Amino acid sequence: MKKLLYVTYFLLYTSAILAQTAGNPVFKGWYADPEGIIFGKKYWIYPTYSAPYNKQVFFDAFSSTDLVTWTKHERILDTTAIKWAKRAVWAPSIIEKDGKYFLFFGANDIQNDNEYGGIGIAVADNPAGPFKDYLNKPLIDKFHNGAQPIDQFVFKDKDEYYLIYGGWRHCNIAHLKKDFTGFIPFEDGKIFKEITPENYVEGPFMFKKDGKYYFMWSEGGWTGPNYSVAYAIADSPFGPFKRIGKILQQDPKIGTGAGHHSVIHDPKSKDWYIVYHRRPLDQTDGNARVTCIDQMFFDKNGLIKPVVITNEGVKKNTIK
Repeated sequence: MKKLLYVTYFLLYTSAILAQTAGNPVFKGWYADPEGIIFGKKYWIYPTYSAPYNKQVFFDAFSSTDLVTWTKHERILDTTAIKWAKRAVWAPSIIEKDGKYFLFFGANDIQNDNEYGGIGIAVADNPAGPFKDYLNKPLIDKFHNGAQPIDQFVFKDKDEYYLIYGGWRHCNIAHLKKDFTGFIPFEDGKIFKEITPENYVEGPFMFKKDGKYYFMWSEGGWTGPNYSVAYAIADSPFGPFKRIGKILQQDPKIGTGAGHHSVIHDPKSKDWYIVYHRRPLDQTDGNARVTCIDQMFFDKNGLIKPVVITNEGVKKNTIK
């Protein structure tokens, strides 16, 4: 069975190359929780290195000019540069500001407020690093509103920056200071506003389209086949967010555990892409996850159509 699957993957990968499509997965290795973003004329993906927590202590990044050919940038950050991070760094989120690249990450998988770790920030002059610790301590090191400080996403809305994060079925949004050294309280004095929608588990992501805020998240357990992505739409980044439905999930003929995603969109293009991880059919290990890209479409009402996951992946597309 394994031999047949390997042959099938090889043939699909070969046909994808000949057809000038990326093929899924888009690069080799066990990688999960991918954040896709555009910097200049390149697409970038920043994933988790998917391994047991004590080995998951560094980040690689990948860049491409066309979505098909990817260049690996090894160890752009590891725990030797983050003295307080001892194990399990994951789910990076990156943003460029004033010529600097700020990489937000979770570390140490803390289970309560007595353990040290949480969400940190690293900074570099180049999207390929090397990154160094920005604060020399976690930005968030405690549970707020029940949210484990993991799965961070940095969202820019006009000239304001927000951190959206949270595991353990709770999601918070906080208003970042301009220098990313802390947070600006909301009008009611609170720092962390809970925006948890129905069925939320982890992996938040937000984008804006046609004046609406699309909030997306992962549901189910990350080690299982039913990991998936759902979404909601609101008029504000603070919600309220009413769940609309799932748009990404397993296809038993293609792969399982499709979730923890991000979205790439070139504003000068009509194309939207969903970047996500899934588990190959011949794998059951929780850490056996690969990074994939497929197209994402909207209907005439602006609702996201269910994503069709593929082995072929997406066609070559340079940034406009």
